[in-house]
Amino acid sequence: MARNSNKILSNKNNLQVLHEDNHIIVVNKRAGDIVQGDKTGDKPLSEVVKSYLKEKYNKEGNVYLGVVHRLDRPTTGIVLFSKTSKALPRLNKLFAEKSAKKTYWALVKNLPPKNEDTLIHWLKKNPKNNKSTAYTKEVGDSKKAILHYKIIQELDNFYLLEVDLETGRHHQIRVQLASIGCPIKGDLKYGFDRSNKDASISLHARTLRFIHPVKKEEVIIAAPLPNDPLWNACNV
Repeated sequence: MARNSNKILSNKNNLQVLHEDNHIIVVNKRAGDIVQGDKTGDKPLSEVVKSYLKEKYNKEGNVYLGVVHRLDRPTTGIVLFSKTSKALPRLNKLFAEKSAKKTYWALVKNLPPKNEDTLIHWLKKNPKNNKSTAYTKEVGDSKKAILHYKIIQELDNFYLLEVDLETGRHHQIRVQLASIGCPIKGDLKYGFDRSNKDASISLHARTLRFIHPVKKEEVIIAAPLPNDPLWNACNV
């Protein structure tokens, strides 16, 4: 079993590499980084990782890198990339079949209705404002969204929630927590009253468990929390 809990292999150029082998590379995304290129034209994390690999291995020409999954721009935490064309379709299948287990941590100001619960909504995305709306029953063009949360620590004025996803919908954690009166700290789009200083939201992709696409061993990755006074107070 491969374990890389809270371990940073490289921090060059602000790129936190949590795990790397011949077929995969896992990084701890910073708030503000985009995983793939978009209309902003900002350099995406995928290109930063390519540059890192090109320099590390003195590669000539183009560097192969497959994007397996994404995180919202203001979200931090684990992002997994494929370094080989052999591994990419296998990783894509793992994620499509929900065999990869992702756990998130979220800081919310309001006490959730229950200490732990399963939330089921139907989410409808509005591309014009890049926002999703949660409904308690199915509506046109909506997709079913399921998550499980539990309170794992009570902080001064905030609660730390652990969230496990059953589905991967647009802004799912953000909109579902907001729908129970618990918008994530800093998330103006979904009802928090003020932004974080660094424009982040306090949602962190904390752990990832999956079977290695080639070695067939279980890989468990944990991403260190952002260096922020409130996150630093989390000691679970």
